[in-house]
Amino acid sequence: MVEFPKPDVETFLRTFSVQNFDVSPDEKQLVFSTNLSGHYNLWAMDLPKTFPYPLTFHNQSAHALHYAENGSMIIAGFDCDGDENIQLYALSPEGGELVPLREKENERHFFSYLSKDGQRLYYTGTKNNPRYLNSYVYDIETGEETILLEGGDAPTLLESVSPDEKSFVYIKSYGNTHSLAYVSYHGDMIRLTPETDAQHTTGSSVFTTEKDIYFLTDYDHDLTYLAKFDVSTKAFQKVLVIEKEDFSHLVYSKKDQVLYLVGSYGVEDRLYAYDLTTGEWTKRSLPTSVVEKIMVKDSGHLYILARGARRPHNIYKSVDGGRSWEELTHFRVPGIKEEEMVEPEVIRYPSYDGLEIEALFFKAHKENDNGHVILWPHGGPQSLERKWFRAAFQFALHHGFSIFAPNFRGSSNYGLKFMKMVEGDWGDGPRRDILEGLEWLFKNGYADRHRMLLMGGSYGGYMALLLHGRHADYFKAVVDIFGVSNLFTFIESVPEHWKPYMNQWVGDPVKDKEKLKRFSPITYLDGMTKPMFVVQGANDPRVVKAESDQIVEALRAKGRHVEYLVLPDEGHGFSKKENEITVYRQILHFFKRFI
Repeated sequence: MVEFPKPDVETFLRTFSVQNFDVSPDEKQLVFSTNLSGHYNLWAMDLPKTFPYPLTFHNQSAHALHYAENGSMIIAGFDCDGDENIQLYALSPEGGELVPLREKENERHFFSYLSKDGQRLYYTGTKNNPRYLNSYVYDIETGEETILLEGGDAPTLLESVSPDEKSFVYIKSYGNTHSLAYVSYHGDMIRLTPETDAQHTTGSSVFTTEKDIYFLTDYDHDLTYLAKFDVSTKAFQKVLVIEKEDFSHLVYSKKDQVLYLVGSYGVEDRLYAYDLTTGEWTKRSLPTSVVEKIMVKDSGHLYILARGARRPHNIYKSVDGGRSWEELTHFRVPGIKEEEMVEPEVIRYPSYDGLEIEALFFKAHKENDNGHVILWPHGGPQSLERKWFRAAFQFALHHGFSIFAPNFRGSSNYGLKFMKMVEGDWGDGPRRDILEGLEWLFKNGYADRHRMLLMGGSYGGYMALLLHGRHADYFKAVVDIFGVSNLFTFIESVPEHWKPYMNQWVGDPVKDKEKLKRFSPITYLDGMTKPMFVVQGANDPRVVKAESDQIVEALRAKGRHVEYLVLPDEGHGFSKKENEITVYRQILHFFKRFI
């Protein structure tokens, strides 16, 4: 009997991923950004066949992907080694060389819309206004560019364009929990939500006619719902509010006169169809837990990019409005059956002030369980952990480590009030929620107090550092992946168009000096006594390398055990498969040394 070896880190991390996708107007070609070659490139499949072939060899992440409605070309936006300075290119449907459309060093170009004839490219960029952004229309044939709107008091992005290209919806972002939408109509800028002093958000929008705009907002409500704005009468209307549902995606099928919405409350998504002719809504099915992108074609066919806890990113198609789904790609973990991987348990516990916190607990299989639990504080912080595939989780589980991932206060998908709880409170409430979660685990037999490990990335890396400094006795070893170490230097070094948010989001360096000092991990160097491994991308524009440098240098000066890995060709994440494998293999070996 042949015995197959235990899966290595590489077995899981060789799993392919999909970043983005689009479909040709005739639905005969599917184009998607995937790392089949170890680097992200654009690949395609000629439907209904599903054999992929490469279109580009650019080896960079695609932040934008749009197929021209006349089928003439594909618009793609790439950065360089994680620097997030997106450049926009045109590509033939047959692939080949990229043709620069909007390209300028150290500038960012956010794709918004391409006219139906493929001639006019609409985008928002940092050019001449890095803090508040400007929106432009670029004529691809003549090379002429016109400015549509200069951002003023807040970073402002072009969100949607009317069918006749005469009206435009813009979103002014004052923060993750405060964004206002305006429509430019006959020279006027009209706000879509009624005037109020209460902060709220506005998100995805679609023009169903030249005057009717449907959009997502949480105006006068804690959760996001579907609203309508009539440009001609300036009338705002709540259209669809579902209890315990927070909408995140909105697309419009002109053929069927249906709006499709993705909603959730917590860790799983649901799909709804709203019929514009009858005003009725129905719940439809989804093939997996979490939807990352949804689109609808002129035929009425739906396409989604989705993943589940045990299934990586795949693209699915529905020809019946989401009642049934066909899987177009078939990415799986090589050599591992889906049922051999772990589906998380959803648990809920009361925090120190009675607030209910939802969390995911991934339990290592009994035959592999080494008794240790990894605490994983998620990034964001106004994000959350969900039932989505993480190769790093599944390989850790196969090597005997269980994982605890709490959605502490400030996490998204639990309402605006909950999400706001982290603003100006990065280091207290969320930290205490996590500690209460650990105590709940110990009390209920999920974890051993003396067998805890700690790992986090981005805000999760910040929280890993803070917990290490203030509560080292809980943990045997700590991993920080591009985490913030000093809130003062972080506030100064973020991208320019983030800076208007920082006072509300993190705090004012002058007015909140003492609080920011108390919340900064670097304040607690004396408490950081456990072995630590720090990972940093050299090109990270969000949490710059200096954040990791300063904590590593300060701890080494005190004689502490700190291993430091800098990736010269990465930013705020992993865009190259070999780097990801290297990092997580080293993390696995690091943790195993201390169990």
